[in-house]
Amino acid sequence: MAIIPRHRAFINQLLAEHVLEAYAISASRSRGWAIITGDDEAAVRAIVEQFPLYHYLRNIEIDELFIFDSAASRFPHISLN
Repeated sequence: MAIIPRHRAFINQLLAEHVLEAYAISASRSRGWAIITGDDEAAVRAIVEQFPLYHYLRNIEIDELFIFDSAASRFPHISLN
């Protein structure tokens, strides 16, 4: 529990730098997902290995995405008001 604030600060830094595009943890805290921008699997793994909670993570899988689309990455709706 003591490492969580440092981990969250690191995640927030990666989000601000657009290295991390999305980050989610399940309600049970047993699974997590991250969309990370990197040149290849080795680059992404190097980022994940910097997570303060890395030593507590198990079964890390890295998949290269073909498409990543989300409502958050779209242009905002125009308001005529």
